[in-house]
Amino acid sequence: MGGTLEKILVTGGAGFIGSNFCHWVAESQPGVGIVVLDKLTYAGDPRNLEGIPEGRCELVVGDVCDEALVDSLVAGADAVVHFAAESHNDNSIADPSPFLETNVRGTYVLLEACRRHGTRLHHVSTDEVYGDLALDDPARFTEETPYRPSSPYSSTKAASDLLVRAWHRTYGVAATISNCSNNYGPRQHVEKFVPRQVTNVLRGERPKLYGDGLNVRDWIHVDDHSSAVWAILERGRPGETYLVGADGERSNAEVLRAILGCMGQDPSAFDRVPDRPGHDRRYAIDPSKIRRELGWRPERTDFAAGLAETVAWYRANESWWAAAKDAAEARYAAQGR
Repeated sequence: MGGTLEKILVTGGAGFIGSNFCHWVAESQPGVGIVVLDKLTYAGDPRNLEGIPEGRCELVVGDVCDEALVDSLVAGADAVVHFAAESHNDNSIADPSPFLETNVRGTYVLLEACRRHGTRLHHVSTDEVYGDLALDDPARFTEETPYRPSSPYSSTKAASDLLVRAWHRTYGVAATISNCSNNYGPRQHVEKFVPRQVTNVLRGERPKLYGDGLNVRDWIHVDDHSSAVWAILERGRPGETYLVGADGERSNAEVLRAILGCMGQDPSAFDRVPDRPGHDRRYAIDPSKIRRELGWRPERTDFAAGLAETVAWYRANESWWAAAKDAAEARYAAQGR
């Protein structure tokens, strides 16, 4: 259905992954207009959409839980890509309520609008819904892996996935789901692991590592995630789930040492802080299905090169992250991390 897409609605499009997706679409799909719906919470920033050619992207400031607004926007779109979510584990542990509202109720509101208007929906989710794997377990998550969420964040994302599945089966909503591994790249909020460490070094402060640092995450460049979402939107089968990953398993300690090395620092120049409650041990994605069925392949697989570009972006854009950095570190200090 890719040829019929003239206008897409992107929820959460002023956030990290959503804004990078908008840039990717603007650059690679010249005939597609973009409408962004974003509440502009602390993690959303209209500056993230700067650089998209004039007339290609309209920002609507509003809440995905606003039924009337969502209905009017869905009515004018050929398809919806749903990124809007509260997504930070530490914040979900401190206060789960915004996660229930945005991630669960917001998805419900969007599904109902898509049902009324017969609009195609792609729902963007996370590999965290599957819980975790043991460090010595050779298995990886597949589309058939049972859900075992560990945190308030991942449990609300699991709930939203189940709503999407039910609305497809019960009401025939033309919906797909993707569960992606950890993203990195430009425009990511400084509360997240990679930008937090990078900006600490840029400020002359020591990075922080949770616990023993052996927790493994499966890393993917945000541009590869964007191309995968578009492939699913164009060629994915309604009712199906696709796991998105780039075979990028690395421990937190390995990533931190890579950042320090990239920035010319001693790889041991970091402090250990208390581990996060319920901290998942390992995530790992098996992306066989999306590669086999949709022909998608990641292109940004050189982690060192992608990391160097990411560091360069934060180095060049201190005005973008400085104020958010102060607020994020104050929250971490209150949590003792």
